[in-house]
Amino acid sequence: MSLNYNQIQKDLFSAVLCDILDELGYRYQAMDAAIRPLSESDVVCGPAFTIQGVSVASPSKKPFEVEFEAIDNIVKGSVLVIDANDAVCGFWGELLTATSHHHGAVGCVLDGLTRDRKKILETGFPVFAKGYNPLDCLGRGEMIDYQRKIKCCGVEVNPGDMIFGDVDGVVVVPAAVAEECVARAYKKIEDEKMVKKEFLSGRSASEVWNQYHIL
Repeated sequence: MSLNYNQIQKDLFSAVLCDILDELGYRYQAMDAAIRPLSESDVVCGPAFTIQGVSVASPSKKPFEVEFEAIDNIVKGSVLVIDANDAVCGFWGELLTATSHHHGAVGCVLDGLTRDRKKILETGFPVFAKGYNPLDCLGRGEMIDYQRKIKCCGVEVNPGDMIFGDVDGVVVVPAAVAEECVARAYKKIEDEKMVKKEFLSGRSASEVWNQYHIL
């Protein structure tokens, strides 16, 4: 089974993916609760394109060199996952959104702060971040590498891992189990619909649990 990220984005949700990851032995794949979508309607799904950032005290000689290289090499359909390394600035903004979207990214997950929220919301490009700060990143934060293993909001992320984000949070599904996780998530959703009907029919919660072991 090849993953249809657009369909997964429409059909699934972060909680059911976490449930299946629990069953598969991956119990801590949800990012820190501090990371939130700029809009509650934002949903994103795709393979991770990772970027490593770093906090700096002054501009380097070529402050945007790696940033431009990373953007120019975005894998179409990917979700940018950025570790901003506690840089106190708006590490993401309107112009990065515009160029990343143009190069084929479908969203951004940022362990850091963003700015230009109003302008980003106008684009419809999903962005998940820890908060907002109007300060420019020049001389405060830089991108230093990309497409390498990073840690974003408490979870290890490798290039190609499936990223799914919605209003409940952001989940990292390791590439090695992504197909199995998605297949089992679809089945769990159908099972939960059946259990919900049982509840609504008037059966007791304990009776339904004892029969299905689904809650």
